[in-house]
Amino acid sequence: MVATLKQHKSELGSATHYWRQLPPRMMVLYITTRQQTGAWLIEALSADSTVHVELENALGTAAGLARLRDEVFDAVLVSHLPGDLDALDLIEGYRAGGAEEPILVLGSQSEQEMAALCHEVGADAYLCVHTATTQNLIWLIARAIQRHQLLRENHRLKLAEQSRLQREHDEADRLLKEQRALIGDLKALRSGQRETAAEPVLPDELHAYCRELLRTYIIMGSGNLGDELKHLAELLTDAGLTARQTMLLHLKVLEELLHGLGARSTRHVMTRADLLVLEVLVHLAEGYQRRYQQCLHPPQQLMLPGV
Repeated sequence: MVATLKQHKSELGSATHYWRQLPPRMMVLYITTRQQTGAWLIEALSADSTVHVELENALGTAAGLARLRDEVFDAVLVSHLPGDLDALDLIEGYRAGGAEEPILVLGSQSEQEMAALCHEVGADAYLCVHTATTQNLIWLIARAIQRHQLLRENHRLKLAEQSRLQREHDEADRLLKEQRALIGDLKALRSGQRETAAEPVLPDELHAYCRELLRTYIIMGSGNLGDELKHLAELLTDAGLTARQTMLLHLKVLEELLHGLGARSTRHVMTRADLLVLEVLVHLAEGYQRRYQQCLHPPQQLMLPGV
């Protein structure tokens, strides 16, 4: 417990330290107009030695988009100059085209007036050039970069998880097909020819009981279900099911359950299902063995003396 707490504190400290750090170098594109070049911004960023920011200018929307197609930038700054350069329209079209770079808007309006509008079109932040400091700008750029890095990592992990779940479902389907083929082979060996194993016709109540027992077994395991498994084996014995027919019933119920999982994992279900059918088959074999022994050695009624 102590070691776990120490590890957790260490990981928390590392994460906190990561968020306190600034990247040593940032490549930033500044989209503006001829009336307001980025000279003032370059001068302001150069005066701050916290981090090295390489700022490149692009005059107008077309030039900015062309630079973004040709080069990779850590972040994008866009001047909002109503009448000359509408940053909101530019960002909305840029995001619609699939762009994922961090984008910050610089304008003369107040943040209370523009921040929400900028977020609505996909910008990461808005800064008023009359009130924002250089240090604040640098930190907003860094946080926007870190946020997009986390979004890309989260997307990558999500795709990897979807791929893993699909592989599990494909593996489950393959195992079910192999088990059905094995049952068909066993019947063919007995009959001398390969046949498709017929599914047993059972009462709906027994089918539903098997389905609910499988669901419960997947959640709880076998620890508390010993009596239920024995009872199921007795019902199957009374119905005259063979081990092969029992496996067919199990596979049918299992397929129904797997189809209901959707995009969830199948590994745990398949593992528990294999254990359940193994226990049921053991109880089934023991049940038939007891009945066979009773047929060989039926109970004898003792005669009373003198009769």
